[in-house]
Amino acid sequence: MTIDLQDFGATPDLLTQVTLPDQTLARVTAQHRELYQVMTTQGSRPAQVAGRLSHELRQSTDFPAVGDWVAVTATQSPAMIQRVLPRQSVLIRGAVGQAGGQVIAANVDTIFICMSLNANFNVRRIERYLTMAWDSGAVPVVVLTKADLCVDVAAKLAELASVTLGVDVLTCSAQTGAGIASLKAYVTGNQTVSFIGSSGVGKSTLINQLLGSDQLATRAIRADDDKGRHATTARELLRLPAGGVVIDTPGMRELQVQGGNLDQAFADITALARHCKFRNCTHQTEPGCAVQAALAAGQLTAERLASYQKLQRELAYNGMNARERENAKIARNFGSKRAMKQVMDHVKRGKRR
Repeated sequence: MTIDLQDFGATPDLLTQVTLPDQTLARVTAQHRELYQVMTTQGSRPAQVAGRLSHELRQSTDFPAVGDWVAVTATQSPAMIQRVLPRQSVLIRGAVGQAGGQVIAANVDTIFICMSLNANFNVRRIERYLTMAWDSGAVPVVVLTKADLCVDVAAKLAELASVTLGVDVLTCSAQTGAGIASLKAYVTGNQTVSFIGSSGVGKSTLINQLLGSDQLATRAIRADDDKGRHATTARELLRLPAGGVVIDTPGMRELQVQGGNLDQAFADITALARHCKFRNCTHQTEPGCAVQAALAAGQLTAERLASYQKLQRELAYNGMNARERENAKIARNFGSKRAMKQVMDHVKRGKRR
């Protein structure tokens, strides 16, 4: 049986990008260390990166990831991935030991950022996810899960209102079915959606709702502290019966931001900053700072500004080596190494007295 790759998100343009007679178009549907699973017109099959391509790729994020479109030679098993086609979007997180970060999913149209309405609820975490999602090229949608466990949904929505500017927010309950129809409306035709969020927020349960069956394993949260437990252990791309595809991802206990779009995630602060007296204003002690003025007037919360500045520092440190990061921290805290030495000498003299 021949597979129509348009059912897996292929566009007419993609179908023309593989022109060599011995190669065929495929989409990466799963990854297990160095072995991949790809979907071709002849069905699903294992694949690995060809030696030539492996030597050409510069960093970890250049290698194929779930959601990527690739050109493969499928005359042997496993098939050989010869080329990764240009990505329309790519969601990347920071990862220990990987300078360029780690690809969560590629070629996604909509990113569902899931957070449950129980003890997992955290406004600052949503800011981090949105900063990363806006940078990916996909459209983020915040999905608040487990609404049946929350007695103050309206209050939670009010807390998020100032940080979800320009972002759709859905409230769902897999138990009652509330909001599931709104979720399904985002997955049409050859759209690709991805679910991200902490462990135990109900991503796999919601995907099962879209699939119409319990294909993905689910695990209950711990009753003693509402903490999530991993149900998904690997990224996987699945076709949905009503059209479109979904990428399930493992829960993230800690989200390291590798790249981010602060201008869009913090559009309110970006708009205020345009009215600062100095173009390079750090929004701390400079005169004529419109951000600090908004803070004093109660138009901006200290928590929101602190979160913005923290993410700004994280993004500035990305790509630096250990010495460069240390010098940047010294400059931020003391202004210069000389000033730091003066402070340390002063402290030492005080201890001797």
